[in-house]
Amino acid sequence: QVQLVESGGGLVQAGGSLRLSCVVSGRTFSSYSMGWFRQAPGKEREFVAAISWSGVRTYYADSVKGRFTISRDNAKNTVYLQMNSLKPEDTAVYYCAARDGSADYTLPREYDYWGQGTQVTVSS
Repeated sequence: QVQLVESGGGLVQAGGSLRLSCVVSGRTFSSYSMGWFRQAPGKEREFVAAISWSGVRTYYADSVKGRFTISRDNAKNTVYLQMNSLKPEDTAVYYCAARDGSADYTLPREYDYWGQGTQVTVSS
């Protein structure tokens, strides 16, 4: 059974930074493409970023491009989301997800495994 556990969320002022981590256990981490999604109250879950199994290819939502960076360390079974220049509209629960295939997918239904989420709150 694959398990994903996120950490690193919290409260930060606008313009600040946070780094989210997601540790994956249960199967060979390096075989998965990984994604980050977020869901704000009353809104649908939306794509944030994704990374291929090798880490060579990355994909970003337009709303975070240039501010967020996704990366992974296959030796540590961990994927990261570095979030800089945070805005109040980035406030949401952030989820990491894994899929057994290529990384250029942005819909939640295309991912096989999910973490429990970590809250990010950006104050103005």
